[in-house]
Amino acid sequence: MGAPMARNLHKAGLLTAVYNRTPDKARALAAELACTAAASVTELAGLCDAVVLCVAADADVLEMVGALAGALKRGALVIDCSTVSAATARQATEKLASHGVDFLDCPVSGGTEGAKHGTLAIMCGGSEAAFQRAQPVLDAMGKRVALMGPSGSGQATKAVNQIVVAGVAQAVSEALAFAEAQGLPLDKVIDLVGSGAAQSWFLTNRGPNMMRMQFPLGFKVALHDKDLGIVQQMAAAQGVQLPVVEMTRIHYRRLLEQQHGDEDISSLFRLKHALFNKK
Repeated sequence: MGAPMARNLHKAGLLTAVYNRTPDKARALAAELACTAAASVTELAGLCDAVVLCVAADADVLEMVGALAGALKRGALVIDCSTVSAATARQATEKLASHGVDFLDCPVSGGTEGAKHGTLAIMCGGSEAAFQRAQPVLDAMGKRVALMGPSGSGQATKAVNQIVVAGVAQAVSEALAFAEAQGLPLDKVIDLVGSGAAQSWFLTNRGPNMMRMQFPLGFKVALHDKDLGIVQQMAAAQGVQLPVVEMTRIHYRRLLEQQHGDEDISSLFRLKHALFNKK
């Protein structure tokens, strides 16, 4: 996600430098975009008025924020596009605020396609003032951008998104496995059903891959599993279990055990297909 998002910032004339914990990745992208490859987070902070983060997990966000906190100048802005817990977003906000730096939690949705084309949905949490300052940066990466409330609200909205994604992925993969077992031509099913009440982005864009038993990466099973773990924790804090989330994590565990964790989440179709092919 990070590299195509950086390319769109470059197109908008906003990219000064890049950093990656794998230095070769940063150097390659910097050479492509004719910008600086910072050797450290501290060096990056010294070059920028705003820093966009896109990392994998809560601990990574807090590590980056800890390094940025003492290095960014007062009045700087950190925009975090990672998917983490709302509690982590609030913790990052407090840490940076003590150094005079604003923080926005801005998780994204739209997969690698959205990152490449600059059409991501970006759900933001933080102050109105910080959101307004971040608008040019956010608009360079996304098509739909909204401030959802105070710190943590962006991550809470992303949790909603991940529940919906789980449900749609389950329904589409199960429906196509059922259609296949009925001897129906899947290409026609996808086209016809996708034009009616059952239409969805996932059916249209992932259905053809499922039909071919191919699962090129859009959104990793392992990462969605991680995100749904965050959802589980947030729901458990209110004494609730969410059936779709619980079921999807069980299925993801099977895919992980079968070494499919780096495939797209449409690989749920593997499990649904197997229901009808037990020989």
